[in-house]
Amino acid sequence: MKRIVVILVVLVSSLNIYAQLPDPGFTVDSRTAIVITDPQNDFLSPDGVTWGVVGESVTKNGTVKNLDDLFKVAKKKNITVFVSPHYYYKHDHNWKIEGALEALMHKINMFDRSHTLKTDGFEGSGADWLDQYKKYIDGENVVVTNPHKVYGPESNDLALQLRKHGFDNVILAGMSANLCTESHMRDLVESGFRVAVVSDATAGAILPGMNAYEAAVVNFKMIASHVYTTKEIVSEINKSK
Repeated sequence: MKRIVVILVVLVSSLNIYAQLPDPGFTVDSRTAIVITDPQNDFLSPDGVTWGVVGESVTKNGTVKNLDDLFKVAKKKNITVFVSPHYYYKHDHNWKIEGALEALMHKINMFDRSHTLKTDGFEGSGADWLDQYKKYIDGENVVVTNPHKVYGPESNDLALQLRKHGFDNVILAGMSANLCTESHMRDLVESGFRVAVVSDATAGAILPGMNAYEAAVVNFKMIASHVYTTKEIVSEINKSK
């Protein structure tokens, strides 16, 4: 009997150990950049086409303010911010192969722009930046990459720009949690970057039986080097040299 008890104690202890995910940690240093995905009206404005499904999560997380705080501290500490936007042009609406949400985005004209080389109708559109971020995005410490076309940065020059600018570490935030944000995390990790995610500087759609934000947070914790709140990462950035 005593032996059985000992075995059970050892087994339970082992299970508890494996139940705790390791935290590799993340250090903000001179090779650290911030990446923000899709800080655009269609996700973050009450007038955006997705607000009906993401608005609850955006509001609960304080996503708009938290992204503002990241832009603000980056400007203060002169940390380079890479913005990876999402744009669709007329030719993108002729795609013959689409996933469920791609088809929906095209149907509701999400992130639509009139021309690749013109900005006609861009100001104030769903594809435009949220107004309060414009003063930051126009700053010299911000790089706007080519648009990504589905969810991840495989179709744009984000990884190239990060490498060419000498960055290995990425603080990741933006929209939408389980789509572009998570896809950027996965691709950057597989490309050899160290990635930390800011969990309340993102948000996701909430649909019947599906909470996309909660699904994303599970993967953030399993894949990223560390998961911060905005308050935590701002503190870390302020302490960095």
